Amino acid sequence: MRLKVLGAAEEVTGSSYMLEVAGHRILIDCGLHQGRNEDERNREPFHFDPLSLDVVLLTHAHIDHTGRVPLLVKQGFSGKVMSTLPTVELTEVLWRDSARLMKEEAEWKTKKNARKGLPAVEPLFEDEDVSEALNLLAPVTYDDKIELFPEVFVRFRDAGHIMGSAILEIWATEKDDTVKIVFSGDLGPQKTVMERTPAVITGADYVVIESTYGDREHKTNEESREEFQTLMRQILAKKAKVFIPTFVVDRAQRVAYELMLIQDQGLGKDIPIYFDSPMGVKATKIYEDHLDLCSSEIQEYRHKGNHPFSPERLTYVSSVEDSQAINDVDHAIVLAGSGMCNGGRIVHHLKHGIWNPENHVVFVGYQAVGTLGRRLVEGQKKLRIAGEDVTVRAQLHTINGFSAHADRRDLLKWAENFSENSPTFLVTHGEPKSANALADGLMEKGLQAIVPSVDQEFELSPNKHEREERIVLSTPQRDVSSYVELGRALDDIAAIIGRLTETASKINDIDQTLPMLKSVKILLETVSNKSKC
Repeated sequence: MRLKVLGAAEEVTGSSYMLEVAGHRILIDCGLHQGRNEDERNREPFHFDPLSLDVVLLTHAHIDHTGRVPLLVKQGFSGKVMSTLPTVELTEVLWRDSARLMKEEAEWKTKKNARKGLPAVEPLFEDEDVSEALNLLAPVTYDDKIELFPEVFVRFRDAGHIMGSAILEIWATEKDDTVKIVFSGDLGPQKTVMERTPAVITGADYVVIESTYGDREHKTNEESREEFQTLMRQILAKKAKVFIPTFVVDRAQRVAYELMLIQDQGLGKDIPIYFDSPMGVKATKIYEDHLDLCSSEIQEYRHKGNHPFSPERLTYVSSVEDSQAINDVDHAIVLAGSGMCNGGRIVHHLKHGIWNPENHVVFVGYQAVGTLGRRLVEGQKKLRIAGEDVTVRAQLHTINGFSAHADRRDLLKWAENFSENSPTFLVTHGEPKSANALADGLMEKGLQAIVPSVDQEFELSPNKHEREERIVLSTPQRDVSSYVELGRALDDIAAIIGRLTETASKINDIDQTLPMLKSVKILLETVSNKSKC
């Protein structure tokens, strides 16, 4: 039996793994790439024939884990796509929105190409592909051991990440050998606010573990809440306008809950709150339908007669006209997707408000390499937003403790539960620094850990055998990791240019500096010309 890492190796998007057992092919997650070169990467052919798949298992609804499933179906896959019921419901919301955004993007590019005599652009997939994919979704419950095939069983366990998120336990038998593989999916913190604590699993031969925050620790829930409340008190006292880029699943609901807690203290009840996301409204309804799956803190808040996601003066914004009207409001809290600012209505709001030094932007989630959000948190001051050059003058803040991801401390604690034997940990879903740091931490605790690369394939054997992990396929169709390195290099260059632009008037040795800059310009033009070939 074999396990192949198809995505989210040394990066945090495009999660996908192929498990081959006794002639069966099982795909775990099938996510979109997000960040620089995302369209080109998402259009690359799958590294397998979609018709050869037997079943797809989804750990949770986030688009970097599910977003290419409609494309998979468009290219011929017709088997079951299994996930928890909340994931089924949230996935429909996210897929429909993705199809809409892809259609709008394709139409815009087609008009642009027409002026240049270039061909039309087709979206990656369309709404009818989403409808066909939705027909394949098969909801399951937590904790039931399900037979996929006589040789393969799976159990979905609560991952505590977002509503419906799951850890997968898979038992696979081939030639009388049974191997247990655990896929962490995205794990939530050990002490949660929104979801329940991740399930404890004590035995496995292999564990595929995420490492988004494998190199850092968040502040505690109490510290993060105090940080957010202190910041919001300061902003609200100044009658300022604050933009909060939000992932519409989990993060938007968490921020709404935190704003309710601030209002419970008698603050900000007169401030309008705009939740500018039709998709977010639908996601919040799904959360409300499954409140029993939320944390004990949320249960206690409900028991007191409160609704956790309904602060006073909250307005759900649907139409484009109502969204644009927010530009004329000077004092408000604006929640809008996407959480990484790489699309959605938050881009419109930033374009119209980030130039104003009186405004604030509060980041409450991870910002992937190549996204607008990442460039902002890294301090770039000159950006092109929605086709317009904008100077960043707004005040920027980051609250990392609201993340639905486990931090390094949480990940190591969860990994230590595997006390029945000594599994091999495959560390994925993290940028190189994070993934390697977590692998080092696991090895310091006496555990085996490997940081795989894209298209790396492993032969799996049970613990009772002397195990040797080795790459059995080391010829990837394309070195996807090079895109990540390219994105980082371009982001670094853009950041340096931004700093130079800001400080150009302070350069004294212009006669020496100018020739160097001209040389750099020639090099960049050479690279740019190659990219057009």
